[in-house]
Amino acid sequence: MAQTVFLNAQIIDPETKNVAPGGLLVERGVIAGRLPADAPAPNGAHVVDCAGKYLAPGIVDIGVQVCEPGERHKESYRSAGLAAAAGGVTTMVTRPDTLPAIDSPETLEFVTRRAKETAQVNVVPMAALTKGREGREMTEIGFLMDAGAIAFTDCDRVITDTKVFSRALTYARSLGALVIAHPQDPGLSKGSAATSGKFASLRGLPAVSPMAERMALDRDIALIEMTGAKYHADQITCARALPPLARAKANGLDITAGTSIHHLTLNALDVADYRTFFKLRPPLRDEEDRLAIVQAVADGLIDVVCSMHSPQDEESKRLPFEEAASGAVGLETLLPAAMRLVHAGLVDLPTLWRAMSFNPAKRLGLASGRISPGAPADLVVFDANAPFVLDRSTLSSKSRNTPFDGARMQGKVLQTYVNGACVYARD
Repeated sequence: MAQTVFLNAQIIDPETKNVAPGGLLVERGVIAGRLPADAPAPNGAHVVDCAGKYLAPGIVDIGVQVCEPGERHKESYRSAGLAAAAGGVTTMVTRPDTLPAIDSPETLEFVTRRAKETAQVNVVPMAALTKGREGREMTEIGFLMDAGAIAFTDCDRVITDTKVFSRALTYARSLGALVIAHPQDPGLSKGSAATSGKFASLRGLPAVSPMAERMALDRDIALIEMTGAKYHADQITCARALPPLARAKANGLDITAGTSIHHLTLNALDVADYRTFFKLRPPLRDEEDRLAIVQAVADGLIDVVCSMHSPQDEESKRLPFEEAASGAVGLETLLPAAMRLVHAGLVDLPTLWRAMSFNPAKRLGLASGRISPGAPADLVVFDANAPFVLDRSTLSSKSRNTPFDGARMQGKVLQTYVNGACVYARD
C-alpha cells in the first residue's frame, strides 16, 4: 500500500514531550503527517486501528551485542532482529565486541551484509576504537566511517593508556566521530562480581566500589575537555557519577550518558541466592543508587536508556557466581521493564521515549526517533497496561539469559513497523 493510516491511537511524541489522541498518515514508508482523533481514513489507504493503545517511535537501542562473527550460537542477526521486532526496537546499534572484533572495514562490511540479509529491523554498527579492542593502536576511524560505522567503542575494555586514548579522541574529533566509552576503573573492577557493601560481604562475593565508575568518568571528562571530542558514556549506574556528569554538561562539553534498563529496575539484592542471570557489568547497585539514576533519567541528566543486550549461553551462566559470564538479554524485555518506572510514577512516557528513542537517534545523527513529518515510519503500537508473566523459553533470542524470568510485568508490544512495513504483530 502506498498509504497507511494509524487511527484511534494515543500518540507519544518525545520531541514535543506530550501524549495526545490522534492518528498518523504514512506514505511510502515515511510519516506524512498527524491526523485529528476523529479523522476518517483516506480512500484506498491501509488502516491500522490502534484501539486506543499507544503509538510511539520505535526504540533506538544503543549497545546491542550480536555475536556474529564468532559466536553465532549465542545470537545471530536473524534471532536478534526477531527479538528486536518483538520488543518494539526498530533500530539496533550493534557493538563491535565479536570474535574477531569489528575493527576493519572488511569485518564491518561482513556484518553489515549479514544484517541486511537476515535482520527484520534497522541495524547500524559501531566499530572498535582500537585494534582488537586491546587499547594499544587506534583503528582506521576514517575508513570505518566510510564503511558505515556510526560510532567507535572498545565496549567494556577500558583503554588504560591515556596517551592512546587521547590520540584516538583527538583523531575522532577531527572526523566528527562519536566515541562511546565504558567508565569503570579496570584496576579496581578486576575480578569483581558485585557492588561492595554488606550484602556482598555476607555472600562472600568479590566486590567493587561504585567509586570505580566515578574515577573513570572523571578521567574521561578531563580527556574530553582536553581534546574537544564527542563522547558518550555507555552506562552510568551510581549516584557518585552524577555530579561530575552534570558539571561536564554545564561546562559545555560534548558529552551524553546512558544507562541500562536492568540498572534502572533491579538492585544488588536481586542477586539473592547467587542467581547468575543477575550478574551484569557493571554489577547491580544499591537501591539508593538505582533511585538516583532513575531520577537522573527523569531530569534528563542521563540522556539514553538502553537494553545493553548481552547474550550468554547456558554453559556460560550455569557456573558459580564468580565464574559465570556477565550480561543479560534485553531486546524483548526493555519496553515492559521500562513500564515499571511509568507505573511507579517515577518517569512519564514522553520522557521515557525521549531516552529510548529520540535522544539516541539524535546523538547518532539518525532521522528516526521522531513522530514528525519526514521521519521514517519506524513505529511501535503497545499496550502499557497488559499484564503477563515472563517465560524466558518464549523469547526470540538464541540466548535466554534474562533476569526477568518468572517476573510479573506490564506492557506488551502489539505491532512493530520499520519503514512503514509491519515486521511484528502479536497473535
